[in-house]
Amino acid sequence: MKISARNKLGGNVVSVEKGKVAAIVKVEITSPGTLTAMITAESVDDMAIKKGDKVSVVIKSTEVMIAKE
Repeated sequence: MKISARNKLGGNVVSVEKGKVAAIVKVEITSPGTLTAMITAESVDDMAIKKGDKVSVVIKSTEVMIAKE
């Protein structure tokens, strides 16, 4: 996957809390710490995100997104 954003951190999903509309995905990044992103529940389903997945956290000035290979 290629993306223009340069603020990208690799990590592993440690939890997914999915509601009817939105989901909270917690990612343990390579550097110490955990980032939390709120994304749509539809995105969680489309990307089949689950605990233990390797993902990238992409940070733009106005939002935090999840990317999965």
